[in-house]
Amino acid sequence: MKILISNDDGYQAPGIVALHDALKTIADVEVVAPEHNNSAKSNALTLHSPLYVQTAHNGFRYVNGTPADCVHIALTGLLGYRPDLVVSGINNGANMGDDTIYSGTVGAAMEGYLFGIPSIAFSQVDKGWGEIESAARKAREIVQQMDRQNLVGEAPWLLNVNIPNMPYDALRPLRMCRLGRRHAAERVIEQQSPRGELMYWIGGAGAAKDAAEGTDFHATAHGHVSVTPLKVDLTDYDGLGYWAQTLARLVPAQASGEVA
Repeated sequence: MKILISNDDGYQAPGIVALHDALKTIADVEVVAPEHNNSAKSNALTLHSPLYVQTAHNGFRYVNGTPADCVHIALTGLLGYRPDLVVSGINNGANMGDDTIYSGTVGAAMEGYLFGIPSIAFSQVDKGWGEIESAARKAREIVQQMDRQNLVGEAPWLLNVNIPNMPYDALRPLRMCRLGRRHAAERVIEQQSPRGELMYWIGGAGAAKDAAEGTDFHATAHGHVSVTPLKVDLTDYDGLGYWAQTLARLVPAQASGEVA
């Protein structure tokens, strides 16, 4: 089994080091990760400046770009082969509910999925790397289980996994979940720069709005490892009929030059 590892916290982050050390015992692994922290970069690709790849003392390769950049260039020429699995993480903090839209960790895994490769994004629920070895052990266990079921290297799938910061033996079983929802983000933070200019910092994420049973928020709060299958198709299938009727009413008016 050949695994490509990336993340959004940067190639020196404890999470990716622990993940690499855990997975190298069961597979051939290579790391291609961002040079610096790229949290909340989602699926962004760098198109208007060059990307450079360098190699760290431990063999990790790092890129002056986004998580998606790392996986993209790895799969389109850097590696020279097609990995069986793309694994992203372990992220410093949760990627649950609405977080998944913004997450660079999920973005890296999604890039692998878009290339037709099974992919997993791993995150710890709380920041600070507490019990990171436990999380890495659980990540290895999940990868092994997928491999044993012949799911690695086959048709692409994308999983988002959040692991509570708990000792391995205290973790409760995997729980299949839907994404929860958050309240709107907190207010932007305004500050004055040393030059007297007004500057802004994005506010913190909103509190959980939908943390009902069945959500990733609920599962991890009760000590379970949450597993959520993701997809890329953003089509609002339930709304197709409504918008088709709305468009049918708008088109004749536009064609005749009338104002609706």
